[in-house]
Amino acid sequence: MTDNTLDRDDQQGKPATIFDVAKAAGVSIKTVSRVINLEGNVRKVTKDKVDAAIKALDYQPNTAARVLSGKRFYVIGLIYENPSEFSYMQKVLNGALRACEAGGYTLLLLPISLPNPGLIADVRRFVSQSRLDGVVLPAPLGDFLDIQQLLNELAIPFARIAPKNQVAHDIHIRCNDEQASFELTQYLIEQGHRRLGFIKGDPIHGATSHRFQGYLRALEQAGIEFRGEYVEDGMFSFESGKTAARALLDLKERPTAIIASNDDMAAGTIFEARERGLGIPQALSVVGFDDTPIASRIWPPLTTVRQPIVEMAEAVTSLLIQRLRGEHVSSIAEPFTCHIVTRNSTGPAQS
Repeated sequence: MTDNTLDRDDQQGKPATIFDVAKAAGVSIKTVSRVINLEGNVRKVTKDKVDAAIKALDYQPNTAARVLSGKRFYVIGLIYENPSEFSYMQKVLNGALRACEAGGYTLLLLPISLPNPGLIADVRRFVSQSRLDGVVLPAPLGDFLDIQQLLNELAIPFARIAPKNQVAHDIHIRCNDEQASFELTQYLIEQGHRRLGFIKGDPIHGATSHRFQGYLRALEQAGIEFRGEYVEDGMFSFESGKTAARALLDLKERPTAIIASNDDMAAGTIFEARERGLGIPQALSVVGFDDTPIASRIWPPLTTVRQPIVEMAEAVTSLLIQRLRGEHVSSIAEPFTCHIVTRNSTGPAQS
């Protein structure tokens, strides 16, 4: 054992202290404090030694003490639309929390119901009262220009999940929804389907337009004529999917397959089809998007697209924390990859 390595044999069961970290790294307690508080006047080689000691000892800095010693409060806010189906947002929360725990930050939540005339006042109150250092904005709130303007005015850095468009100095992350939808539609075409219905999602979500574009591109590449009557609007809810499916299945020449822009609408589609006595997938193939729990709980289980939602939320929150530390951060250039999960709701076209 070297002088710079802490003998933990007599520390069994006791949490590591800042004194233990200083001893293990071979530096002063003041230097450890500077690293923990993200001060800029520490050499990289020294910072690396302290970080390694913190990791080896599983040292948990006292966030309250850090707050008292500096201007920042080490708090990140997550502002999100209060969803009717929570499984997607649960994964976002898990990813953001994982990044905050790793970076020594507290995560505070503000669920928002839309529409909300007092939205900006609510966000301003949340930011000021919670003394946030940064904010994570999942879709669709990340596309609200008034929220972006407010946070810029308050000098609060923010990061967005699945936005429609990139903005200057933006931190954002997304899945390649367009490509995933293209591949999902292509998969049905390979099954012999030529009459392909499509149910759009809520228009305020960027994913809605991206997924529709993927559907159109697959039709064009396969030489299948686009038919407007095969497209219906939805709102990412079970009921909207059921209503849209009703319109599609009322057509004289109904689709042999329906692509719903999320799993809830796909579940509504299956419900409507079964009420009509249509076998799934014998008479109608149905696919969804997101691979939420409902996809594997309905019958038959749903073919869908799986997004790495936890990893996406963790990555974008980590990027935000890096920026708060003063590190140079640019948005992730390459979107995360989605994967098709094939289950029993799809099969070859029968007519």
